Amino acid sequence: MNRRTSRLIPKLPSRLPVDPYILALIGTVVLAALLPASGAAADVAGGASTGAVALLFFLYGARLSTRDALDGLKHWRLHLTVLACTFIAFPVLGLASRGLVPYVLTPQLQEGLLFLCLVPSTIQSSIAFTSMARGNVPAAICAGSFSSLAGILLTPLLAALLLGGGAAGFSADSLVKIVLQLLVPFLAGQLLRRWIGGFITRHRKVLGLVDRGSILLVVYTAFSAGMVAGIWHQVTPLRLGALLAAEAVLLALMLALSWYGAKRLGFGREDRIAIQFAGSKKSLAAGLPMASVLFGAHASLAVLPLMLFHQMQLMVCAVIAKRRSRDPLPEDALAGRAPAAALN
Repeated sequence: MNRRTSRLIPKLPSRLPVDPYILALIGTVVLAALLPASGAAADVAGGASTGAVALLFFLYGARLSTRDALDGLKHWRLHLTVLACTFIAFPVLGLASRGLVPYVLTPQLQEGLLFLCLVPSTIQSSIAFTSMARGNVPAAICAGSFSSLAGILLTPLLAALLLGGGAAGFSADSLVKIVLQLLVPFLAGQLLRRWIGGFITRHRKVLGLVDRGSILLVVYTAFSAGMVAGIWHQVTPLRLGALLAAEAVLLALMLALSWYGAKRLGFGREDRIAIQFAGSKKSLAAGLPMASVLFGAHASLAVLPLMLFHQMQLMVCAVIAKRRSRDPLPEDALAGRAPAAALN
């Protein structure tokens, strides 16, 4: 692994506690429940949220290296496999979840579960887990980047096709809003990367806080709207438990499909690891802003399944990555030595 690639790999703790950012998200939801924005305050929060989403996708565009993306095209079979998992297999399972209504899930929760299945894959955690498991890290970087880029177009289009009127009455106006709020800032970031790429690299940590702060603002706005509309009275603890069970089954199916499916397609161990971690996860960072645009006042229930799934996938994939790190590689077996990760 070269030095340039290693700088892109976020470090994960050996023991995985609850993600501090998940705690921040929960705190934001609690704040929205206790002090929801309404009236003029809701208008201000909504405007700030719209600007934050645009900034978020501008930074995404400015960070994505065009050179890395072009280099990654050489491994096109792997990227097509990840995209198929993300935008074909996941949506098919999401559509199958309609059979859970109304006895297991409410229509609103199932709609949120289906939306979760339309969101692009993660980048950072896919890279981190692939690295921990000693998989193909450059492929994970490119696969996550391609998925995020494709999701800007495919997620709203799939939402229009599969969610129909549920996605806040998706229309041509909604598509224009998606283009102006998400795609245009992303392309602007790509065009300006030549001049601002160095600044972003030098201030990666500060801009990371901007990323996360933007998402927290989106969450606060969405859940405030839900509180004002009174939609949270529709969710009971029993329904939340059923949602968690449905998501556990969904995650297990995608982990198995991405791992054994990649084997049937002839991929080696390192590529299968990248496919599994990039093809089985969903991006909270990309999904929340999209939900705020697509669902409007109903975004709070729509993003609840995504927030729960995000924490679940981190915990489960951390365990899998740790176990894969102990697998003997062919060169380890030939040399008669233990895996490097097992020596740490």
